[in-house]
Amino acid sequence: MQKLIIFSAPSGAGKTTIVQALLKRLPFLGFSVSATTRPPRPNEVEGVDYYFLSVDEFKKRIQNEEFAEYEQVYENLYYGTLKSEIKRLWKNEKIAIFDVDVKGGQSLKKHYPKESISFFVQPPSLEALQSRLQARNTESKEAMQERLEKAAHEVAQYKHFDHVIVNDKLEVAIAEAQSMIESFVYA
Repeated sequence: MQKLIIFSAPSGAGKTTIVQALLKRLPFLGFSVSATTRPPRPNEVEGVDYYFLSVDEFKKRIQNEEFAEYEQVYENLYYGTLKSEIKRLWKNEKIAIFDVDVKGGQSLKKHYPKESISFFVQPPSLEALQSRLQARNTESKEAMQERLEKAAHEVAQYKHFDHVIVNDKLEVAIAEAQSMIESFVYA
């Protein structure tokens, strides 16, 4: 089945946690590994968490039209989905599930409108989002402020997605997403 499941959210809203839970519960899903120019965080593995590329390599792949979607999130910080990654999952008879930023989610939905279902994961509040980001302890104060300003804009983009899931109670959010995905896949 050549279908796509797209999850987008502001950073810290819980999309990665939801996607990881769905991958454990739904064996027909395959995780689409994104490419990025950011350095790996501790415990991140090349080709499992991300494809870590230099800025020059990323730009070369843009020129070669190797991306299904990509965004320059901040200066010299790129994220994107390689077309080869989608093909890899489909070849392995998996439905691709994506954990991408809001612009990336919108781009994927635009390029694959019939093959995809998109979800916007919304935090219960911007205050809750700030608490989650602070708990990560992976950002400088400046980077944290930049993420929060971006999140305020991204939250307004929910209307461009097929479904909105408010991640207030994690298990409820996961169950809601699972139900909608199963309906989409078996429709």
